[in-house]
Amino acid sequence: MTLVGKHILVTAGPTHEPIDPVRVIANRSSGRQGFAIAEAAVELGGRVTLVAGPVALVTPPGVDRVDVETAEQMADAVMTSLPADAAILVAAVADWRVEPATTKLKKGDGPPKLKFVPTRDILAELGSSDRRPRLLVGFAAETERVVERAIAKQIAKRADWIVANDVSGDVMGGRRNRVHLVTSDGVEDWPEASKEEVARRLIARVAAALG
Repeated sequence: MTLVGKHILVTAGPTHEPIDPVRVIANRSSGRQGFAIAEAAVELGGRVTLVAGPVALVTPPGVDRVDVETAEQMADAVMTSLPADAAILVAAVADWRVEPATTKLKKGDGPPKLKFVPTRDILAELGSSDRRPRLLVGFAAETERVVERAIAKQIAKRADWIVANDVSGDVMGGRRNRVHLVTSDGVEDWPEASKEEVARRLIARVAAALG
């Protein structure tokens, strides 16, 4: 199997949505799974663009990395990186953002009144785009009804595959993962493995799907 001649677009890590100049809305994503997927794609000869949120990870050799902070920046970077043969959206993008204050919010002023608005839905945008990659893969991090919600996400976002995992433990910051691959053919329950092993298995499937 090979990805020679194929452009693989990967997102990884969290996004940080500013509340004020020092505070952000964030999550526990380490970016390890997305970085491992980018590295596995390069190992099979692919040209890889990795759009990374704020993480403390070394760029895998041969990967073209684009650093972003917010969901809006990540969405823009993804769209700018098209066309791609496959897009694998691993990043744990914040679902909500606020209009950030221009000065630091002070504790003495009491709890701030924050108005939350949805961030851009990158997977859904790609799913309905006329520049949609040939293979569109999303990730679903859930704490309950994992497979059921992954199936619903695949349909709603028009994704080809959804990789679902239970993040109620230490998966987002840890080094191992246990995932379920949701495709049009059904659901595959993969055994727990290192994130590198999960990445290689997923990329092998991507290479086979792209022919």
